[in-house]
Amino acid sequence: MPEKPIKQDKSSKPATEKSPVKSWHAPADDDFVSKTQLKAEADAQQAIGKKLIDLPKDRLTKLMLPEALFEAVVEAKRLTANGAIRRQLQYIGRLMRDTDTAPIVEQLSRWEGKHNEENARFHLLERWRDRLINDATGSTVLQELVALYPHIEIQQLRTLSRNAQKEALANKPPKSSRELFKLLREASEAKHPEDLGE
Repeated sequence: MPEKPIKQDKSSKPATEKSPVKSWHAPADDDFVSKTQLKAEADAQQAIGKKLIDLPKDRLTKLMLPEALFEAVVEAKRLTANGAIRRQLQYIGRLMRDTDTAPIVEQLSRWEGKHNEENARFHLLERWRDRLINDATGSTVLQELVALYPHIEIQQLRTLSRNAQKEALANKPPKSSRELFKLLREASEAKHPEDLGE
């Protein structure tokens, strides 16, 4: 009778064999960028893309974007479905990888700064208007305003302030209050004409 071969247990390995150990080593070169950093950069580019989508078309054309990026932003403005907008933002982010975003970000910052400056001036004028309306005599507020805006029409200020007070007491629409604000805005713009242009 022939002898049967002896079966070896495949699960047991000889003691001399070691299982291979996989180790991960970061590349030694300085150009290494982590996935986290790449993701952060992609998110930043998409945020810039979102700002571009929110811009009016006239400002968008002033940015002189590459044609493909410009068309992608215009297309995103047209979209209404959330999923489509998200995909378009990702596409805009991919297009921005090949675009120098520094001039775009700089111009957007200038526009946002100008917007913030205009809002601050607007709120200042509202405070002046409220002080004029709430001050019963109005003499100290008028003196301060004339010192600030020497060419403002004092008599018109007094008349509009009194009318605005009467309208507020009678719960009427604030017509005189709006006209008073308009007069203050015109005086402010006459004093700072450089703020009017872009």
